Amino acid sequence: MFSQNLESIGKENPITVSGGVSVNQIFYANNGLDSRRDPYSFFASGNINFDLYGWSVPLSFAYSNQQVSFQQPFNQYSVNPTYKWISGHFGFTNMNFSPYTLGGHNFLGAGVEARPGKWQVSAMYGRLLAPVQPDSTSETRGIPSFRRMGWGVKAGYADGQDQLHFIIFNAKDDVNSIDYVPEEEDILPEENLVISLIGSKKLFSRVVLNAEYSISGITRDTRTEAISPEEYRFFNNVGGLFQPRISTGYYNAFNSGINYQADAFTVGVGLERIDPGYRTLGAYFFNNDLINYTVNAATSIFSGKVNLAGNIGLQKDNLDGEKVSTMERTVGSINVGFAASEKLNISTSYSNFTSFTNIRSQFVDINQLTPYDNLDTLNFTQISQNASVNGSYILQSSEDRRQNLNVNFSFQDAADQQGGVEQNSGSQFYLMNASYSLSLVPKSMTISGSFNYNENKALNNNTRTLGPTLAINQSFLDKALRATLSSSYNSSFSNGDNTANILNIRSSGSYSIKKKHNINLGLAMVNRQSKRESATSDFTEFTATLGYSYNFSSR
Repeated sequence: MFSQNLESIGKENPITVSGGVSVNQIFYANNGLDSRRDPYSFFASGNINFDLYGWSVPLSFAYSNQQVSFQQPFNQYSVNPTYKWISGHFGFTNMNFSPYTLGGHNFLGAGVEARPGKWQVSAMYGRLLAPVQPDSTSETRGIPSFRRMGWGVKAGYADGQDQLHFIIFNAKDDVNSIDYVPEEEDILPEENLVISLIGSKKLFSRVVLNAEYSISGITRDTRTEAISPEEYRFFNNVGGLFQPRISTGYYNAFNSGINYQADAFTVGVGLERIDPGYRTLGAYFFNNDLINYTVNAATSIFSGKVNLAGNIGLQKDNLDGEKVSTMERTVGSINVGFAASEKLNISTSYSNFTSFTNIRSQFVDINQLTPYDNLDTLNFTQISQNASVNGSYILQSSEDRRQNLNVNFSFQDAADQQGGVEQNSGSQFYLMNASYSLSLVPKSMTISGSFNYNENKALNNNTRTLGPTLAINQSFLDKALRATLSSSYNSSFSNGDNTANILNIRSSGSYSIKKKHNINLGLAMVNRQSKRESATSDFTEFTATLGYSYNFSSR
């Protein structure tokens, strides 16, 4: 049993409540095409936090009547109470045990994290995937899925960099949660049990050893015949936690490293090996069939003006020799930060480690009608190379005027797989942005302009979008009233031909009352002019967003 903080009784309020709520109404009209959304929709969200003598209980929710994926309203809610060394997670939430087990997958359920002293225990249980019925008659159907339930426990001991943790995670599909098994789409009911051991140890005050070993048992189809667990090594002693079947496979993942930390630099080596076929149902995406040998280093030179960090190594696939060809390549990443002066800062980075990234053009945000258009978007692409250069320069900084210049460029090379489907060829993404801002402090006014460029090169197709954006922000009535006017003009090209021009004009205003109430109004217009005779005719869309928000605190 644990008592409340009795010393604070009588000296402060026993309970404090804080939070806020917002409601936005969206009105829509168009000319020249069929409506792409309802003429009226709303979005509501809120949070509230109760604090009672050290007990912190935050609650949050989000709801919209917009029909998103699978024809259901968008809604989320969560409760995350905290008291001293124990925290709870209830509702829509996520937890992270390790990359090879439970790696940030959202779930609807409950979780707890407790750290009494040097001991650490985390546990979760909930629904990882909601059932989605297969429907071959719908053109806008989502990918079918079974109801997937999961549970996991992570327990261990941590004393600074001396740590040892044990993880077990299990997930299983309910074959009866949908009308039938869509075998034609290669979607089968699965089960997964992952067991992992993680540890680290500090030696001689400057050397740190770390390692993780995981073994994952995956049953591809839970309808297949059950077999005796004695036929399978490590999973023989898991009791009734996992039922081996004919379609069950076992895979290993191992990651280790040793690092030396000096006063002016750090250096280390690492080894990662992931079996072909290794995956976990506790993560959205996973790379396997690879072995990485890496060397990493970081340092700061020239009195801290230049910071360098990077690693280099060798990566190899086809570990079981079953592929027709084997890929060996040098992998690495480098990050350089250069503070040339108080006004000029430059940073560059490059990496060719494979990772999953949400490819999202800046024009998606520029041309969307409301901030709620892409709430359910999960468009991930496998990236094998990524390079970027960012620079900022302060042209002027005084009490009356501030001027800034920013330039950003990035390049991404996408692999031949997207959303789990093999593609004919990879893609290259180029993104560039140059912006200038002028702040007139006495007038509470900011003027900014930018030029955006986006290019996507793929097999037999080269698309480009480019154009300028101009915005003016002005505050009135001692900053209680804020107004914004912005406009952008984008041109799209396909294989050198101009396919469309898009004009976007938007204005917004917000008024704050006693710093608790806020009323806002936004107007947006998007006009698209098509340059192709066979394409959709020209159209114009209008939206108006009227919102109210309230923030409060009993302190």
